[in-house]
Amino acid sequence: MIEPPVLVEQRGDIRWLTLNRPGRRNALDSALIAALDEQVTVADADPDTAVVAVTGAGPSFCAGGDFDQFLSLDRDGIHPVRFLQHVSGCFTRITAAATPWIAVLHGHAIAGGLELALACDLVVAADTTLIGDGHLRHGLLPAGGSSVRLPAAVGHGLARRLLLTGELLPATAFAPSGWIDQIVPEPVLEATAMQVCRQMADRSGPSQSALKRLLHRITGADPATALQDELDAFADNWTDQPVSEALEAFLGDRTTPRRTA
Repeated sequence: MIEPPVLVEQRGDIRWLTLNRPGRRNALDSALIAALDEQVTVADADPDTAVVAVTGAGPSFCAGGDFDQFLSLDRDGIHPVRFLQHVSGCFTRITAAATPWIAVLHGHAIAGGLELALACDLVVAADTTLIGDGHLRHGLLPAGGSSVRLPAAVGHGLARRLLLTGELLPATAFAPSGWIDQIVPEPVLEATAMQVCRQMADRSGPSQSALKRLLHRITGADPATALQDELDAFADNWTDQPVSEALEAFLGDRTTPRRTA
């Protein structure tokens, strides 16, 4: 029986996805990207899914694109950028999704693996994870978003270093940037990731989804446009959600005398 390229496990309201090409260090091919893209749609449509976590089977999170697929497409007269358009589109859908995504890294997160992590809302990593853009190590340029998203995530200087050298750095080197939410020993990686997912899930709902969409919409926008978008999002959320009732209840709880034993 052929194994699916992405394993799906529902842990309560947390959907746990595992990239499942361990023999290829979870290299991205068409089947894996199609399965991942489908999960964006399925998770957003599922009222019982509050958070999506994505990790990798075997020794690595994801070591990038599948070179065999690149060469196969090229031999068939199809430019590999056709495949990478699907990769880029999938990662942008993750960024824009109503449901938060959390990347759980171990082993290697390189090239396309880094770009997948950059598309997620939070990152949790084992302290031994090697992370980098890596495209130039093989004469390639990025096409899944790292040239756009990496500078915002780790800062201009570190991004240029990683992009223009192809260097791989341990997860601990990214701690000062704040991009990785938690860096922990690998034996406690999954437990830590579940705690992060739980914290995110506890605030799930229409307001969180609206805020996530706002954050995507204002990325790269000029300040005046972004500030107006923020005001518009506040106005829509106030109108569409029972915010006033929630505030009334909160203030009522504060003013109600507490009984003592």
